[in-house]
Parts: sequence; structure tokens; C-alpha cells
Amino acid sequence: MSIVHKATLTPSKSEIFGAWLAVQPWCEGELTRTIGSYRFDDPAGRVGIECVLLEVGDAVVHLPVSYREAPLEGADAFLMATTDHSALGTRYVYDACADPVAVRTLLAAALTGATQEPMDVYDQGRLVERRDAVVTAVGSGSWSPDAVPHLDGVTIRSHEAAPHVEAGGFSVVVKRVVDGSDAEGEESLEVVWPGGSGTLLAVSHL
Repeated sequence: MSIVHKATLTPSKSEIFGAWLAVQPWCEGELTRTIGSYRFDDPAGRVGIECVLLEVGDAVVHLPVSYREAPLEGADAFLMATTDHSALGTRYVYDACADPVAVRTLLAAALTGATQEPMDVYDQGRLVERRDAVVTAVGSGSWSPDAVPHLDGVTIRSHEAAPHVEAGGFSVVVKRVVDGSDAEGEESLEVVWPGGSGTLLAVSHL
């Protein structure tokens, strides 16, 4: 399960995402609302991984982000913001395409056929809510989890509306702007949200 803390963030996620998207050349329009998100868990439990679907102008934007308790070395260019989390303290919010833990987790989900984690909301260590999934994601593959390679780092080959990331002998393609076409690869993540669906992440051998 993915643990979500009942907390306030300053600045908020909407403020962080809106400010970051406003300076991306591939993104047009203003953030109007958050549709929902899906999560896969870092096996070590240290990095939060969330893929958020947003309405931006006339488009739907798919934004993978990671949340860390300390800066990610060498990833200053991919830091979206720092935020004060009322339960966890300072959190560093990154474009997840540059985060090896996030990339491996999403890669593993596509290869193994995993389904997004249920979201349990905790308040001061006590379970207060299990949220129904607004957005679902499921991988297409049937690999054993043990066969997924460890990643020491990732290399971003392009960083536009459809980033290409090289990681552990694989190419990972992320669809940031939902335009009716699918990310193409040998295995993938199929994402469904209210009013839409699409293959928003694909994985292929290099």
C-alpha cells in the first residue's frame, strides 16, 4: 500500500506543479485542476513516487514526480521545488524522470504487470481513510520482480513532452501530454482516468 499522510504542504502541490509547468516549453495553458494520481511504492520506503494527471489549458498532462527527504545528488536541474510537509518536514520534489529510484519503480511496474498501490491516509500514525482509486495504472509485462535490474543512475536523452530515459539497458518513454497517441514499447503502463485512458509509459530494450 502507499501511505499518504494527512498533512499540509507549503507551497502546495498545485502551486508547485503550476509554477513548474508554466516554464516548460512543451506545456501550453494554465493548470486548472488535478484529475487524480497513481502511485507505486519504493521498495525501500524512502522515496515517494506519484504520477499526477492534470488539466492544463485544453490538455491533460501526465506528470511523474518524486518526493525525497534530502537532495538527489546531480539532479539540481530537475528539482521542481522544496516544500514544508507538516508531518514529514522538508521534502524535495523532483521531476521523476531524473530520479533513479522512481524510474526503476515505474520500469518494474511495466515489466512485472503491477497495479497501482491503494492509498491509505494516516493521521499521526493512525489509519483514517482508504481512498478509492480515481486513476488506475497497470503494467503489461509478466517478468519476475527479481529479474528487474538495479539502477545506479539514469540518462535523459530528451526532456520534452515525451522524455526518453536510458536506464539499466532499457529505454523508458513517458507521455507527458496526452494527445491521443500512445507511448510505444515492448512493455507499458496503461492508465485509466475519468473520461480517458492511454499508454502513458513504455519500456524497450536498448
